[in-house]
This record gives sequence, structure tokens and C-alpha cells, in this order.
Amino acid sequence: MPPDSATASPRRSALRFLPILDQLRHYQGGWLRGDLVAGVVVAALIIPKNLGYAEIAGVPLESGLYAAAAGTILYALFGTCRQISMGPSSGLAAVAGGAVLAASVTDPADAATLVAGITLTTGLLFLALAVFRMGWLSQFLSRAVVTGFLFGAAIDVVIGELPKLTGTDAEGNTSFQELWSWLSTLDQAHLATVTVGVVALAVVFGLRWIAPQVPGALVLLVGGLVAARVLDLADRGVDLVGDIPRGLPSFEVPDPSLLVDHAGTVFVAAFALVMIGFSQTAGDARAMAARHHYRVDIDQESVAQSAANVGAGLLHGMPVSTSLSATSLNDRSGARTGLASLTSGVTVLLALLFLAPLFSSLPKPVLAALIIEAVVMGMMDVGEMRRLRRVSRADFWVAAAAILGTLVLGILAGVVIGIALSLVWLVYVVTHPLVSTLGREPGTQVFRDLDTHPEDETTPGIVVLRVDGGIFFATADALVDQVRVAVLDPEVDGVVLHFAGVNFIDSQGAATVSEMIRMADASGVELRLAAVRPAVRRVLERQGAVELLGADHIHGNVHRAVAALGTTRAVPDRPVSGSGVVEEGERP
Repeated sequence: MPPDSATASPRRSALRFLPILDQLRHYQGGWLRGDLVAGVVVAALIIPKNLGYAEIAGVPLESGLYAAAAGTILYALFGTCRQISMGPSSGLAAVAGGAVLAASVTDPADAATLVAGITLTTGLLFLALAVFRMGWLSQFLSRAVVTGFLFGAAIDVVIGELPKLTGTDAEGNTSFQELWSWLSTLDQAHLATVTVGVVALAVVFGLRWIAPQVPGALVLLVGGLVAARVLDLADRGVDLVGDIPRGLPSFEVPDPSLLVDHAGTVFVAAFALVMIGFSQTAGDARAMAARHHYRVDIDQESVAQSAANVGAGLLHGMPVSTSLSATSLNDRSGARTGLASLTSGVTVLLALLFLAPLFSSLPKPVLAALIIEAVVMGMMDVGEMRRLRRVSRADFWVAAAAILGTLVLGILAGVVIGIALSLVWLVYVVTHPLVSTLGREPGTQVFRDLDTHPEDETTPGIVVLRVDGGIFFATADALVDQVRVAVLDPEVDGVVLHFAGVNFIDSQGAATVSEMIRMADASGVELRLAAVRPAVRRVLERQGAVELLGADHIHGNVHRAVAALGTTRAVPDRPVSGSGVVEEGERP
């Protein structure tokens, strides 16, 4: 054994568990400026936004900064993507705020404890995800459902912020009730508050439209603080956000008794945060790694998200995940390693130490404008909704149902509805295998879907069916039903099943094929298979289906199967012009 082998293994383990060490080991001096600049620029973006995210979550504003510091620093240590900026986001904040409302927690201290407990639980679930390699769970939340849920949550948040723009109150158990309540109070609107709110919205949205490279949130934050002091907005009746304490957070385990009292809400919210957070971070990490030509470890990404959320929870913060806007800015500003994220975290900590009291003078309508801009631009994906409507009406209506469920039943219920919709849609798709009727392209030996190519030729008495997907317990009955229609047709005396698209078959599926063979034989219909994959054929052989059908009734492609049926109008067995002998969807 080499003398240094005893230390080599721990070193490799450390490099794998703390990827930042490997990044620093290969660090180049030319990267330093870009990392430092990116870190400070990102901090300038996330500080005002995270104040708004804390407001969405229903926790003290400083909790957003605590979470930002924990997320950026801990992800930098444990994450494998060098450009990601981890922190609170509008979507995660909406879920946390929905949990506070669902639990009917009204005391600010209890709300902060509940959100911190949800964040800690989220971190532990992420750890389980990494240990048991269960990242595939996130695939059960479809993109259509996430789009709809986030869109609905954004509308809910915007409605909740409207009273702060008018200086009035609104109440209600649903978004629609709250909106109606707010509309009924417009005659009591406070003029100075409305003026500040309208100007704030014009500034933040105007900058995004006219000068998108300018950090509108930072401009609005500074402008709001200056206006509050110069114009004496507090004396004019404009509400301010109130005291934000200076100093660093302390580690504290959230009160277990409060979490136990609301265990169901805590778990549902944490599970939703994991589903949303994992899919966002995994996608962003892969995109950044591909752009900069390095590899990411998705399991280690779960560890990094676990560490970031556990840290944020212990610091009395809120849930964290990838911030798309911050990550994009981090990349554009020259970030090359996790040092950029560390710089952002340290900058946030310095702001907590020296600048926190300044934020106390921020007018509430300005904060409301920050929140509205964040959720409208970050969660209302109008372009994706249009794409869904154009590409798949079913996905569009799933997204629309998620929006409606979120608005009618609340954000947390919207998450549950979204997950349920994803599972129901998955079950529906799986249990309804696609079986297409094929015809022959004139002058060729290519067989294509007749629905797409109705001009293609068919042979009298012969039906060619293409089966796509696996044949297993969930699809077997539906497949038999569709084949039975062809077999029992008195004008049909031959059926070809095109199996090129069947990539998996289980014992029940193999038994189903045997049942179809017997059904065809009993009806006097000759059944043949085409393009059966080797793995599928082996299962059919073990089942006895190949012996029952006859090995000579299994062909390499549909053309040969149709020709072998021996009808007077079978496709000629000679080569013809055009496209060879490959059916649509079949490899040569």
C-alpha cells in the first residue's frame, strides 16, 4: 500500500463532500475579480428582493436576509454548480406563506417559528432525497402543474399586496373574497399611500421595460428610503415596514411543540418545497454546467440544498432554492466558482450588521411594489401558458385547474391539487396506450399512421396496428380492448401488431399477448408480430407466447408481416423506390 493511501481516501471524500475545496485547489488568479464583482452585484439584487420574500412568507423582514446569507454560503460550500445563487424565491415564499395561513397562525413570532420549522424539515427531506437517490420523485410534478400553481400563487400574492398600495384593509378566506373586500374599501384609499405605490410600480416596471440591465429592485429600495426621509412620508400617514434589528442571527432549533401541532401542514409544505426546489435547482445546475463545460453531481446538489435549508431553518430564516434571476446575474457578472456565492453571503451579513436599521424606514407601498414586481415577473409565465395552449390543450387545462385551485382553496391546497393533477394525468396516460392504425405510403414499403396520412394505402382484410409504450399491468387491458375491436371485425382476416415501439413487457403483459393470440385464433384471424425487440421477445418466449403463435409469425418489419399473410393484394416483396424497408418509428 502506498504510504499516502491512508490520507488519500479522506482527502477524496472531503473534495467530494465539499466541492468548494476542489474549486479552490484549481483556482486561477484571473477569476478573482469576476467572482468578487459578481458576489457584490448579486447581493445588491437579493437584499431588497429578500425583504419582499419575507413579507410574502409572513415572517419578519430580517428572516429573508438570514435565509439569503445561509443559502448563499452553505450552497457555495456543498454545491457542485459554480454559478448558482441559492436563496429565497417568490414561489417558495408563497408556499411558506400559504402554510402560515393554512395553520391559522397569527402571532408573528409563531409564524417565524413555523416557517423556520418548515425550512428545517425541507432540508431533512432533501438529505433523504440524496441518501436514497430519490430525485426521480420531482418528476411527478409536471411542468404544466408547476406553471399553473406558480401563476395562481402569484395572483394570490398580488391581491394580498393591493391593500398596502392604497392604505386600506382587506379580508377573506379566498383570493376572490379578499379582492372583493379590497375593492369595497377603495373609497377609503389614502392619497399619499396611493401616490407612493403608483410611483413605485411605475419605477420598478418601467426600469424593467426601458433599462432591464438596471437593478430596479435596488433603485426602488434606495429611492423609497430617500423619499421616506426627504418627504417625511411617515408624517403624511404612509406606513413604514417598522423596526429591523441590526446584528447576526443566532442558531436556534424551532419549537418542536408548534411543529407537532401543525405536523400535517409542515410536512405538506416541506414536500412541496422539495418538489419545486429540486426540479428548479437540478435544471439550472445542468444548464450552467453545460454552458461552462463542467459536470454537476445531482445527488450532491440535494446535499447542498439540504445544508442550505437546514442552515436557514436553524437561523430562523425561510426556505431557499435556486434564484433564477440571481443565478443569471451571477453568471453574467463573471462568476467562475463558488467564491462568488460566498461573497454574496458575506455581503448580506455585512448589511445585517451595519445597514439593517436603515430598512426600517422603507414605505410599505414601496415594499408592496417590490413584491408585485417579483411575483409577476418571476411566477406569471404568460409565455409558457400560451405555449401549453398551442402545443397541448390537455396540459393547458391542467395548468388552468392548478391556477383555479390555488385561488379558490389557497396556495398550500393548490400544491396538493397540483400534485394530485400530475398523478391523475400520469395514471391516465399510462393506462391509455397509444395504438395507431397504419397504412402503406404509396410506392414504398413504409407504413405510417393513417390519422396523419389518410391518403396511404391499406390492404383489404388486413389491419396493421402499431403499439407504442410498455405492455404491463397498467396497459394490458386497454391494449386487449383495442386489439379485440380489430379481431372481431368480420371483414378482417389478418392482424399485424407492430412492436417496434414496445420497449418493456412484464408477466401480465406477456400473458395478455398470449390471450390476444388465442382470441385471434378463435375468431379465425391470423395474427402476426413485427419488429419485436430482443428483450421483449425473451419475455414472450418464457411466457410461451412465441411457441403459441409460432416463430415464423414474427417478422423483422411490417412489410414482411403483411406479405406473409398471403393475401392476393399483399404488398409486393420486391424493393421499390424511395425509402427502403423501414417503417415510421422503426430503426433500420
